[in-house]
Amino acid sequence: MATKRDYYEVLGVKRDASEDDIKRAFKRLAIKYHPDRNKDADAGEKFREINEAYQVLSDPQKRQAYDAGGFDAVEGQGQGFGGGFSGGFDGDFGSFADIFGSIFTGESPFGGAARGGRRRPGGRAPTRGSDVRIVIRLTLEEAVRGITKEIRLKTLVTCPDCHGEGTTDPSSRKQCPQCHGQGVIIQQNGFFSVQRTCDRCNGEGTILTKPCAKCHGDGRVQESRTVKINIPAGLDTGQYVVVPHMGQAGRHGGEAGDLLATIEVLPHKLFRRDGDDLYCEVPISFATAALGGKVTVPTLDGKLAVTVEPGTQTGTTFRLAKKGIKAAMSNRPQGNLYCTVVVETPVNLTDYQKDLLHKLEQSLDGDEQNSSKAKGKDASSHKPLWKSFADSVSDFIDNMKK
Repeated sequence: MATKRDYYEVLGVKRDASEDDIKRAFKRLAIKYHPDRNKDADAGEKFREINEAYQVLSDPQKRQAYDAGGFDAVEGQGQGFGGGFSGGFDGDFGSFADIFGSIFTGESPFGGAARGGRRRPGGRAPTRGSDVRIVIRLTLEEAVRGITKEIRLKTLVTCPDCHGEGTTDPSSRKQCPQCHGQGVIIQQNGFFSVQRTCDRCNGEGTILTKPCAKCHGDGRVQESRTVKINIPAGLDTGQYVVVPHMGQAGRHGGEAGDLLATIEVLPHKLFRRDGDDLYCEVPISFATAALGGKVTVPTLDGKLAVTVEPGTQTGTTFRLAKKGIKAAMSNRPQGNLYCTVVVETPVNLTDYQKDLLHKLEQSLDGDEQNSSKAKGKDASSHKPLWKSFADSVSDFIDNMKK
């Protein structure tokens, strides 16, 4: 009796090889030694050895058992052909086209479903339903604080009459006469085989002579339902919430897909968002900008009084710490609020107010000390002008209040 070779050695991969590495190695060797292509006397035995190694190493549980206990731990689990080699591979494994068609589609070439749950052609294994994607538009306040939204959604659900079977009469399910239950049609063109889904049964392998009157054989029907979506605080445009199993119903007992709700935060009339930070403009009067004082600024938690220094210019920005946004499901600190000052120019002035401004302008004319660009000047040399400036501003403010 020939001694078995290590499975990793058979496929020519390292013991820490990934699943993709193992699959690529198997494809390369299987193409080389498949008896439909390789007519050497030992091709069948080599192919059987490659297949056995792949069946074990491509299955995480079998691979773990093999790594821990060797051949004895997986004895009987790696025999993929079921019986002896007959030269044409007409048994359980299938033809060259069947093997490599299944490899490229992700299905197991060794019978049954692959790890992803997909079925071989002609099977009626459970199939997961499709995900449903929607967009939920939120105000900035809703996005920052979090909210529960109720939406009305129309999706496919399992047919209540046939319970997903497509018929209320199981005896009406017959083998497809076109593909003979395989679900696929294989067309041989010389050396190559072309495989396509059977258009008579849509790959099911069976047809219904008495389909369900409600779902017309699909096993699913459309239904409107209300779904509650809990949106956590701090989400931003482009992020999404997953509601499990609220998508389209699966087929043949497969689980439903998910509902994916993508967030879109609507523009705000006051704030601009950048990550966890907020930005806004704060208009202040000419007098407040010149003399300083208290101004009220908006925040998401209400209004807040902030002190403005004398001589504040348009474009000056001050930061309010932790008045921004707390990121959703994150340990990052809360963002900040950045307020940029915009000095408002008075409009619709009376003649008296205009006269006051003219006097103010005259008092400032040529006085660099009162310029925002002046640096290091001695204010004592301009006391008469500064007094005139202060008096004019005071009169102007008093008049504006009347």
